[in-house]
Amino acid sequence: MTNKIVAIQGNHPSKLNPKTDTSVFLANEIQKKNYRIFYYDPKNLSILNSDIIAEGFFIKFNYNNKKFYKILKKQKLNLIKCKYILIRQDPPFNLEYISSTFMLETLKDKVKIINNPTALRNISEKLYSAKYQKFMPNTIFSQNIQEIKNFFKKNNQVILKPIHSFSGNDVHLLHKFKLKFIKSFIKKHSYIMCQKYLPKISEGDKRIFVINGKICGAISRVPRKGSYLSNMSKGATAKNTKLTKFEKSISKLIAKDLKKDQIYFAGIDFIDQKLNGDINVTSPTGLKTLFDISKVNLAKTFWKCLKA
Repeated sequence: MTNKIVAIQGNHPSKLNPKTDTSVFLANEIQKKNYRIFYYDPKNLSILNSDIIAEGFFIKFNYNNKKFYKILKKQKLNLIKCKYILIRQDPPFNLEYISSTFMLETLKDKVKIINNPTALRNISEKLYSAKYQKFMPNTIFSQNIQEIKNFFKKNNQVILKPIHSFSGNDVHLLHKFKLKFIKSFIKKHSYIMCQKYLPKISEGDKRIFVINGKICGAISRVPRKGSYLSNMSKGATAKNTKLTKFEKSISKLIAKDLKKDQIYFAGIDFIDQKLNGDINVTSPTGLKTLFDISKVNLAKTFWKCLKA
């Protein structure tokens, strides 16, 4: 009989903000069903005699305590003993991240892993959106200076993003082509995403939550005054929102594709009714924020659908 253990591969709990963190929210919900939570960092994952072993600790979360977690017992755990494994560390999607997907891949037919490690490795959060470009602002993915310069001539104000970053880090708004800056940016990040700036970001974006191929909810995230970043970690404010018919239809299309590609949990973002090209699959967030502003608990939906 499979143990009632949920393993979370993630950043150390001391680095998490319980007021907004989705990993804590999901763990807190499954604890109510008498599951034990085992936490480990991907750097502490090993293959020993064909077993996938993680060095970490059992942990208990409690929102009512000032310190929201308590480490119960440090140990090594054979992950075959888990009922579920959640891959929840922040990107960057680097070689350590990729290596961990190869290691966990050997377990995916014996333990439910969310999201599927093979699918995570195959799907680039930004490049996956390339097939939906007709629903996006003008966008290119390139490291070719001349192509980027031509893009600026057509679009004036341009957002630059690294393809493998997260949480609004290293995102820049340029009002003109700056050769020296862009060369430096490419040297640091290789391929980059260039996108026409949408001024209505000041009114907020929409984060749409996808669970098991279905649209389950959404929030709007409004950047702080003077900012163009809608990430909660960058000071944005969340509010309730409704989706337009267009946003629903495009989201359903993408959700269907994500399920086909074995992605269980994802976040899709829109700005001014345009897909912004960030399809979050590595560590989607926002469920705790949705609950706080609407009392809609998608952690219950997450676990209910997973058990089904």
